[in-house]
Amino acid sequence: MATNRRISRVAELIKREVSQMLLNGIKDDRVGMGMVSITYVNVSGDLQHAKIYVSIYGTEEAKAETMAGLKSATGFVRSELGARIRLRRTPEVVFIEDSSIEKGDKVLSLLNQLQDKRSLTDSTLEPQGNFDEDDR
Repeated sequence: MATNRRISRVAELIKREVSQMLLNGIKDDRVGMGMVSITYVNVSGDLQHAKIYVSIYGTEEAKAETMAGLKSATGFVRSELGARIRLRRTPEVVFIEDSSIEKGDKVLSLLNQLQDKRSLTDSTLEPQGNFDEDDR
């Protein structure tokens, strides 16, 4: 078992190298259909498996095509990681779609809608002028 510090260092190295591969190395056109960013890399304690969480911006069709392209490129990504990172064994790579950014964006938009509704209700409840006893 590797130490927690080593696991996190290997995860960061994998994140950096795969990000570079997404920019320059992977030639599959399907990967370029959606804007892809790596959000998190989870490496197992024995450094044998790496789950790479990716966030994809685009339509549902573009997301599906991008995930298909990434899954077909796992062999290439693993061999490139083996060449770029010096480990005894190169970890098995799995790409997982991460929708947490979209969910967070949805929650923020709902909170903003509530804020707007609250400010509208507060402004309608405030008195609209000064009333004297004679105005009644």
